Amino acid sequence: MIRKFTLLLALLLPAFGASAQFQDLPRYELPEEKALLNNFPNNGEALPSGILTPPVLPVRTMAEWEEVQAIVITWNTSSTGIRTILAEIVRHARLECRVIVACSSQTIVNSARNFLISKNVDLSSNVEFVIGPNDSIWVRDFGPNCVYANDVDSLYFVDWIYNRPQRPNDDTLSTTLAPYFGIPLYRTLSGPDDMVHTGGNFMSDGMGTAFSSRLILEENEPNNPYGVSVKNELQINQIMQDYMGIERYIKMTSLPYDDIHHIDMHMKLLDEETLLVGQYPEGIADGPQIEANIQYVLNNFNTSFGTPYEVKRIVMPPDGQDLYPDQGGQYRTYANALFVNKTVLVPFYEQAFDTTAQRIWEAAMPGYKIVGINSNAVIPQKGAIHCITKEIGVPDPLRIVHQRLKTQNNALVSEYKIDALIQHRSGIASAQLFWSLSPNGPWSSLPMNLTNSASDTWSCAIPLQAPDLLVYYYIDATANNGKSLTRPLPGAEGPWSFRTVLAVSDNEPLNVQTQPVFPNPARAITCIPVSLQRSGTLQINLYNSLGQWVQRVYQGEAPAGDNKYFFDASLFPPGAYWIEVRSSGSIATQKVLVR
Repeated sequence: MIRKFTLLLALLLPAFGASAQFQDLPRYELPEEKALLNNFPNNGEALPSGILTPPVLPVRTMAEWEEVQAIVITWNTSSTGIRTILAEIVRHARLECRVIVACSSQTIVNSARNFLISKNVDLSSNVEFVIGPNDSIWVRDFGPNCVYANDVDSLYFVDWIYNRPQRPNDDTLSTTLAPYFGIPLYRTLSGPDDMVHTGGNFMSDGMGTAFSSRLILEENEPNNPYGVSVKNELQINQIMQDYMGIERYIKMTSLPYDDIHHIDMHMKLLDEETLLVGQYPEGIADGPQIEANIQYVLNNFNTSFGTPYEVKRIVMPPDGQDLYPDQGGQYRTYANALFVNKTVLVPFYEQAFDTTAQRIWEAAMPGYKIVGINSNAVIPQKGAIHCITKEIGVPDPLRIVHQRLKTQNNALVSEYKIDALIQHRSGIASAQLFWSLSPNGPWSSLPMNLTNSASDTWSCAIPLQAPDLLVYYYIDATANNGKSLTRPLPGAEGPWSFRTVLAVSDNEPLNVQTQPVFPNPARAITCIPVSLQRSGTLQINLYNSLGQWVQRVYQGEAPAGDNKYFFDASLFPPGAYWIEVRSSGSIATQKVLVR
């Protein structure tokens, strides 16, 4: 079968340019490729290498914001513009981790090296060239996925069947990278586990929850063009649980204008509780379906902590001709970004939109270095930064999982308790919490103690503080083997924060009630209905999702009864905000989304 498959490729691929040194294949499927699709045999027959049964030990898929030892790119393009994007990725990523440049031959290695040198990219350290077959630059979709046995133990690769069988070399890259890193490779090639899937259509929170579009169902349904066994949603969920530890697999309706139906083009998980979601002007392109999908998620699923997801919005800009995808324009996105330890690489296009995107990313990820890379050369091919990179997790992760504190009511607590799951395969030697009333310090430290060995929970408590303060904090842990890590990764440069609020007396009836803010989501003038049991002083404050004060909407005397107060949402970047209403020692809060 392999010999027949090779002969078929030799006869068919030149029809769409495979005889050239670089094919410059786009992320989407070419018409020529679609015409050839049913002529290809089952990839499971053609590519039998790797372990074809699930891992024996329970596994956990890493989240993309976790610590990485390397990122991978493939050097397979003749486009100077795309090579320049790859060069910028190498330039910035090598400062955080190793960068693996996969090339199909020594000739390509020499070409890549010379181009990087011509762009003044430092190759003296952390840049490695690997020779291995590949057909395109879209390594996100066909590269290996990282999972850990027993949460933080051995690192494994999991590789699905790539949904571009006309690009067979791409689907062998994992067999090159696995021995290079010395990592076992598990592959979903053999029935009934012969599953087709792509990395751009997959996102994990590192706690057993994952997201995809419903493309994953279509790729494995009856009469699929890949020759794989038919699987229903429950069977797909079981494969994902067996190979990747995904216990809850959330699938959203595919978008009408994105062509490839990969969720990384319009959304990104920033942490266990936060979704960054692309936003179009009302009624434009994929905007309505994106909004419907997010509302479906919010209405039906909580985070792995059991709390509602927080949604941050980021603009989906028009192209250089001021056109959107439903008008024939390019699919520009700022969500298609890459975490590289303490740096985030974000696609940029033009300053009018880039400045806002930079501000939103910096507010969402304080302390991280946000690096914009001009991606105009690659976006017409339906992909950006995330699509042409693949992260490789560290072999010995020090895992810190903490549900960050939100606003704390001093009437209900005597201290601010901090719990965190902290794990390392060698065990945890110590953990500390650092806290401050200023983002610039000075920092006070508190020892954390192992309070539940069965769940690897470490705990401490920040002393009660005066109301109306912001408290900043981060966690630092050290493993028995000496490895240390902070969460958030930037530590003191980008801590979590929460606000303390005025205590409410249990003996005094609440004076203030709020009705739902409208409109919500808000775009311009927004109404805050307030009802007071009795006249008195009233204060209405607006805070951003980080707990930072952004505006005092009202302060003064207010009569008893129903009253309305207003603020202009157009003055603020898109995202989630909190409205806090205070009167006579009582407080009411409410969330509002600004578009």
